[in-house]
Order: sequence, then structure tokens, then C-alpha cells
Amino acid sequence: MNIGEAFLATWRAIFRSRELLATTLLAVLLYSFYYPAPYAQQTSQELPLVVVDQDDSALSRAMVRELNATRAIRVVSVEANMLAARTTMNAGEADGVILISDGLERQLRTGSPGSGVGIWVNATYLVRASAIRDAVTAVIQNLIEEHLPPVGQVTRVGPPIAIVSEPLFNRTGGYKNYVFPAVAVVIIQQTLLLGAASYMAGRRRERNWRMGLREYLGVLTAFSSAGALTCLFLFGLMFWVQGVPVGGNIGGMIAITPLFVVCVAALGLGVGSFFDRFERAMAILAPASVPFFFLTGAAWPLDQMPRFVAAIAWLIPSTAGLHTFVPLNQMGASLYEVRGAAGILLALAAVFVILAGKRIVSRTPASG
Repeated sequence: MNIGEAFLATWRAIFRSRELLATTLLAVLLYSFYYPAPYAQQTSQELPLVVVDQDDSALSRAMVRELNATRAIRVVSVEANMLAARTTMNAGEADGVILISDGLERQLRTGSPGSGVGIWVNATYLVRASAIRDAVTAVIQNLIEEHLPPVGQVTRVGPPIAIVSEPLFNRTGGYKNYVFPAVAVVIIQQTLLLGAASYMAGRRRERNWRMGLREYLGVLTAFSSAGALTCLFLFGLMFWVQGVPVGGNIGGMIAITPLFVVCVAALGLGVGSFFDRFERAMAILAPASVPFFFLTGAAWPLDQMPRFVAAIAWLIPSTAGLHTFVPLNQMGASLYEVRGAAGILLALAAVFVILAGKRIVSRTPASG
């Protein structure tokens, strides 16, 4: 069987098998809508808070009103002591507690120490905690500017400084725009990896998993082309449909895509040759999606991980893929700027193609 015949035969096998079709192609369509759906609002809104107002002044009451008027916060109750507030928070009825201590207004007017605003948040959801912090900080700064007397302003050292935060790439500051481009790389890897592994597991079950070099190259090309289609679908159409900002180094994306899909397809074929059925491949490879995502460095920087963990992470195609695709597609980086990750991806592709070939290719088909 030559390369072209093997290529067409593999595509026919994908379309004839419900498992292969669902895993390799249809799963990408499902995930492209399913995963971003919970984050459609992009930012946290109406987070419940409890306020403990010990100052009970015009300033503290104005602070409660402004907190309740923000989009991010909803004041569920105003308590007189911390015990009642903490009880409400521990019961899950509030995501945080804001303490306005006694003497806050006097401190702002006279500059005397000893008072302030305390914030306790439920850090289980980091995005919520960050939204609460930002909202409270903005309200306090606004109140200080409005209520600080002119005399106090004159006696302070230097003019007031306005700090303007301007996101460069995630223009809305939304969670979807931050995480979906990174997850998309893992989605493409896992669907292609599972599809190629399942294909080889099926062939091994039928005892015809060994093949000639040309057939191997044809099968590898077929799965690589399937991966390229999913890259085009996710990075192009679905990013536009989901409103994900795109910086747009299209030429760089086109150059990197073949490296990534060949790397993943070869890994899938090689790993799949060790399984004897489709279910085993699914049971072992599917749960790896979560650790693969965390090892990309999107959730926690690679340089802050133990060195041996970071070294292992770079052996996974999605790590190098994320560090090339995201800068190219979201940040408009040049190929030169991602040359390190691209070089690792090229090396992995070469190693996986060779290793999978040594495992699969045989001049005389064998069973087992």
C-alpha cells in the first residue's frame, strides 16, 4: 500500500467508525461550544458580600452604597460585628467580608493612623477573589478622592497619581479570553492523540497493526491532516465565533501547525500500538487532559515549578504548542520570538515520528 492509498484508507476508517469520528473530529466541535459556555459573562458579577460597619459614619454608609452599586459586588447584609459576618460567609451565603473599622472617616480627614478597611475573601475561586479585591479598591480610591478635604490634599507629598491599567492582549480582562486559547491547544492534542491511539488499538485487536513504511507515512499524514483541520476550525472560526481576541500572525500559525499535528499524531500512533482495544486507550489517555493543561504553564508558570517537573512538561507537545500558538495567535509574536518553543516542537516531532516508526513499521506484517 502506497502513501496515498493509506491516506485515503485511514480517512475512510475514521468516517466508518463512530468512535474514531467522534473522538477525532466531532469532539472538537463539542468542546469548542461546551468549554467557553460557563465563562460567557467573562467577568464575575453580583458577588455576595457582607459588610461590617463599625464606623457608622456618612463615609462608611456611602462606601456601602457604592459597593452595592458596582457590577461585581452585591451587599447581602450589613452587620455590626465580625462574628455574624464570618458565620454568613462560612455558611456559603457570601464570598467575602468587608470590615470598615471604627474611626475611618476621622482618619481620612485628619491623617491619623489606627483605622482602615479589611477584606476577607473565599480564595476557593481565585477569579472571584480578584474581582472583589479590584472592586473594593476602586470604591475606596474613589471615596478618598471625593471626601478627602482640600487641606489634607495640600499637606500630602506630591500631586495625586492616577494609575491606569490597560490590558494588552486580553482586552476585556475576561476569564474566557485568558483560558480558552490555552485550553484549545490541549483540546486539539487530546482529540488527535485519542483518535490516533484508538485507531492503532483497533488494528492491534485485529492483529494487523504492523505496516510498511509507506503505509505508516500515509496513516500519519491522514491523522496529521485531521489535526490541521481542527487547528483551522478552533484557531480560526471558533475564536471568531466566541469573540476571543486574535493578534494574528497567520503565517506563523500556518508554519507551526504541521509541526504540532505531526508530533501529536506520531505520539498517538506509537502509544496506541501498546493498547489492544479502544476502551483501554480512552481509559488511560483521557484523564491525562487535566495534568497536561497544568503542565503547559498557563495556570502556573513553568519557571516556578520544580525543574524536573518543568523538564517533563516540555516533553508533552501541548506545552511547546501553547508557547507557540498563543503568542502567535493572541499576541502577534513573530516566529523568531517563539523560536525556542518551536525548536522543541520540531525536535519532539522528529523523535516521535522515528520512535513510532520503529515500533510500527515492519517489512513483514506481524501479529500480537
